[in-house]
Amino acid sequence: MSAVTGRPYPMRPRRDTTPLSRALVSVPLAVSAIYFLFPLWWLLVAATKPFGRQFSGDGLWFGGFGLFGNIGRLTAQDNGIFWRWTLNSVLYCGIGALVGTLLSAMAGYALAKYEFKGRDHLFGLVLAAVLVPKILFTLPLYLMFSGIHLIDDPLAVLLPSVVSPFGVYLSRIFATQAVPDEVIEAGRLDGAGEFRIFRSLGMRMMLPALVTILLFQFVEIWNNYLLPAMVLSDEHLQPVTVGLVGWNASHVAVPPPLVVIGSFVSVIPLLIAFLALQRFWRAGLTAGAVK
Repeated sequence: MSAVTGRPYPMRPRRDTTPLSRALVSVPLAVSAIYFLFPLWWLLVAATKPFGRQFSGDGLWFGGFGLFGNIGRLTAQDNGIFWRWTLNSVLYCGIGALVGTLLSAMAGYALAKYEFKGRDHLFGLVLAAVLVPKILFTLPLYLMFSGIHLIDDPLAVLLPSVVSPFGVYLSRIFATQAVPDEVIEAGRLDGAGEFRIFRSLGMRMMLPALVTILLFQFVEIWNNYLLPAMVLSDEHLQPVTVGLVGWNASHVAVPPPLVVIGSFVSVIPLLIAFLALQRFWRAGLTAGAVK
């Protein structure tokens, strides 16, 4: 409404997208979706085929249904060691992701809301750590854990998994935007301590970002192979990724179809995690888009 004439401002004409612009966006997205979903589709088709027919027939369509029988064979192999591997992976990922997310939230919140000497330099080190591939730390970590006798110990997998420079970076950015300074001051005036303000106010406002960090941490730990393979020689402590690679290397002792079936089952926890937390994750991706 104009303050001078009292008339509403003229609305800008709506720019409808053209078929060409929609195609330029939709076609690359469709190709990317097919590219990423193709291996998962093949895995689903192969795992549901009767045992022994995983690599025969039409590789992209179902040829009979034998999923439950295949899972029974998977359970019987090596006295059910596959489920022990899966439980190990769930424990490593669950504990590592939860502790890593909490530490990232605390560090990011402190970098965003507290003034102290060297804060910007410390955040610069965090950004530099994001750029360094974690695989470069595998050999130094192995040597360090060997020196302190942590080989064949779950702590050798858990301790590195709780450190997430990307999680600290994302927490710091989100805390800066989502946690107003006025809310923190109001909590202090009410007599709340700093940790209580962070726990009761800051973490709730940062929840979408924390869920995103949790998912990234969970997937990263689940897919990690090199470090567990080096520090865990006891097969009863190994995660499912290391166990399946060991099965795949022994074609005589373990039939190759079992590796395919185990790979399909090992994907299910990741799908459950994404489906259960996608509501919070999507909220984190769109936060700040509308003021």
